[in-house]
Amino acid sequence: MATVRKAGWFVVLAVAMAGWLGVLGSMRGIAEAGVITSRLGDGAGRSEDLAKVQTFLENKIVVQKLVDYGVSPEEAMAKVRAMSEQELHRLASLTDRAPAGSSDALGFLIGVAILVILVIVILKLMNKEVIVR
Repeated sequence: MATVRKAGWFVVLAVAMAGWLGVLGSMRGIAEAGVITSRLGDGAGRSEDLAKVQTFLENKIVVQKLVDYGVSPEEAMAKVRAMSEQELHRLASLTDRAPAGSSDALGFLIGVAILVILVIVILKLMNKEVIVR
């Protein structure tokens, strides 16, 4: 009898959602599309990208890695200046995603804490006990 009640609520909920989606689908909206340019054709975008990459290359960690690989910072900056505008923009957008030095450790600790909490919750849901001695 209990499964019939659960199934009855499911059917009512499904019919209600289908009706609501039918009402929303019957409303007409206006769809507009267009092409949006990502930047102007002038050199302002290149100078901004060059400044981003230059500040990234001046970071102590990046300089040390370049030296470890046998590349001087001056050589790296010369290569960056020789890049095309599209390549420079791609590199500048990648430097935005590069993590800051201290956020790596904090992010790792938060990730481990979330993983431990998740394991404990799963064990509690399975009626298992966690005993630490």
